[in-house]
Amino acid sequence: MAWNEPGGGKDPWGNRGDQGPPDLDEAFRKLQAQLAGIFGGGRGGGSGGSAFNAKVFGLLLVVAAVAYFFLGLYQVDQGERGVVFRFGAVQDDVVLPGLHWNPPIIDVVERVNVTRINSHSHQALMLTQDENIVDVSLTVQYVVDDPVAFLVNVRSPQESVTQATESALRHVVGGSLMNDVITAGREAIAVSVQERLQTYLASYGAGIRLDKVNIDRSAPPAQVADAFNDVQKAKEDEQRFINESNAYAESVIPEARGEAQRIIEEANAYRDRVVARAEGEADRFNKLLVEYRQAPNVTRDRLYIDAMEMVLGNTSKVMVAVEGGNNILYLPLDRLAGGNTTSSNQVSQDAVRGIADTIVRELSDRATAARPRESR
Repeated sequence: MAWNEPGGGKDPWGNRGDQGPPDLDEAFRKLQAQLAGIFGGGRGGGSGGSAFNAKVFGLLLVVAAVAYFFLGLYQVDQGERGVVFRFGAVQDDVVLPGLHWNPPIIDVVERVNVTRINSHSHQALMLTQDENIVDVSLTVQYVVDDPVAFLVNVRSPQESVTQATESALRHVVGGSLMNDVITAGREAIAVSVQERLQTYLASYGAGIRLDKVNIDRSAPPAQVADAFNDVQKAKEDEQRFINESNAYAESVIPEARGEAQRIIEEANAYRDRVVARAEGEADRFNKLLVEYRQAPNVTRDRLYIDAMEMVLGNTSKVMVAVEGGNNILYLPLDRLAGGNTTSSNQVSQDAVRGIADTIVRELSDRATAARPRESR
């Protein structure tokens, strides 16, 4: 039988008969009485119990207020900056170092270190412009430049640095040759990566400023290291051979040029000497011709004497055939000159000249003596 059927005698309020639903005021009074009993008030406390309850409640409010005040105190260190979020909305003012207070629950303060140098290491295999694979590892050092942007603009700044580093490194290495990446071009590549990475982070608004990018290692992969070393040795040998060839060429070419210049100078000197001698002979002949026209006999004798002087000056013995007879006149010039010869066994010019004059006179006398006999 349902509870609301006639004659049932039951209701949802606990079989209260015809009294109806309970009074809410009565329920509140019972709850207040129970609380008063918990805090030491009796049922018959009357007005004295109410006053005590008010004092306890006021004391609790004071304690809660003091606790709330102390919970709002916080310290910002010298190297930190505080960012205030009020009901989740960021405030423009950055909290400077020192002791500060913000209402708890309402404000949340995030402290960011803006002086510590953070470090991120990255390592990856890269494809260079000449289609070679290199193993590059680098270290990125950065500091927080804008704490508000660092906390608000990017959800995960460290992950953003990792991804941006990967992108910048692949872009720079992909546009460089392998020799530049693993040898002298490493410093330039590090500078290029730093510039490009800073551009990426600035476009993200990450509030990060790069301090330094260092290329720790750049080498071919370990699987091909031996083959790469062989190639490098071959290139070094090639460069060594080229340098040796250049050194040999630098030593031979100047020598050949000097030899060619010497031959040219000797040829020019020989030409000048021959031309000058020919000109001198021609001039001498012209002058001799003038003298011959003035005194033919004297000039003829003089020419004969000079010719004899030239001939006899190169020998030490002379054989002279006597005209009109079978006898040969032997003239030991070295003995006639008294043994006075030069170091080359040649008779002195004065001795030859004297002997030539003697021979000329002797021949002239013999010719004069032979003429009367021929006439008879």
